[in-house]
Order: sequence, then C-alpha cells, then structure tokens
Amino acid sequence: MTALEGWENFYIVVGPSAGALIGLQFVVVTLIADMPVATADAQASGAFTTPSVVHFGVVLLLSAMACVPWSGILPIALVWGLVGFGGLAYTVIVTRRLKKQTIYDPVFEDWMAHAILPLIAYAMLVVSSILAHLNEREGLFVVAGAALLLLFVGIHNAWDTVTHIVFVRKREQDRDPSADPARKE
Repeated sequence: MTALEGWENFYIVVGPSAGALIGLQFVVVTLIADMPVATADAQASGAFTTPSVVHFGVVLLLSAMACVPWSGILPIALVWGLVGFGGLAYTVIVTRRLKKQTIYDPVFEDWMAHAILPLIAYAMLVVSSILAHLNEREGLFVVAGAALLLLFVGIHNAWDTVTHIVFVRKREQDRDPSADPARKE
C-alpha cells in the first residue's frame, strides 16, 4: 500500500473542479472581450484575472500528480516543494502587480485573497514536501489543504473579478456611452 492510496476520490473531485473552473474563466474572458480595454485594464488582468487561472492550474497539476503511480512519497513530495517555491515567487510577482495597477484601489479583502492566502497555500506546499519525509500522512493532509485553499481562493477571485466587471464597469459604460467606441447611439 502506498501513501497516496485512499486519496484518489479527493483528487478526482478537486482536479476536475479546477479544470472546469479554468474553462469557465476562458468563457468569461471571451464574453467580455468586446468591452473597450485600456492600458490600466491590461495591468489589472495580470493582478486580478491571471492568478486565478494559475491557482486552478496548480490544483489541476497537484491532482494529476497524485494520480501517478509513484513508487513512494519522496518523488511527489519533491514536486510539491518545487511547485510551492514557484508559487511563492509567483505570489510576490502578483503582489507587485497589485501595487502597480491603477484601475482599482485594492482593499484588505483583495490583499488577503490575492496575496496573503495564496502565499500561505504555496508555503503549505513547501512545508508538505518537508513534512512528507518525516510523516507521510500529515504531509498528505497539508498538501490537500493547500489544494483546497488555492481552489477556494481562485473561486473567490474569479467571482470578484466577474462581479466587478458586470456591476461596476458595465454600469459605468452604460452611463457614459461615449466611453465605448463600439457603441453608436
């Protein structure tokens, strides 16, 4: 019996969920593609939209890696550690983008959902990699917690982005039709 036995159902639920949510992100971006885009919008995309797809992609990767028939826990623990370090670096980049973009002034909830919680999740992956060498069972629970945290952060952030576009940007556009060059009224 390998350490990953018994986790199949968890990753069969989490992985496809992340994959489906990536698909929905593409649908949303396609639906809003006809809205006028300013340079500030492009800056904000790297801070607000792209990280959700990255987090969902990481969850999908973790789920796929958990389904590989590893000979032991050490090779996959190494993958968790590498993904965790990569995620930590990416979170630093996203945090810089949050500070640099000018279209929206982030509030505490934004800093929490776009910087702090992802930082915690990726740190959990690094910790799970180390912990798996000492205690496989606890390491597996930590990586599962990190995957769920990234999934929920991605859901929150995707929802936040869509509602901002629909309820704030669309309303502004409807109030000022001259701001949309595609509109001819």
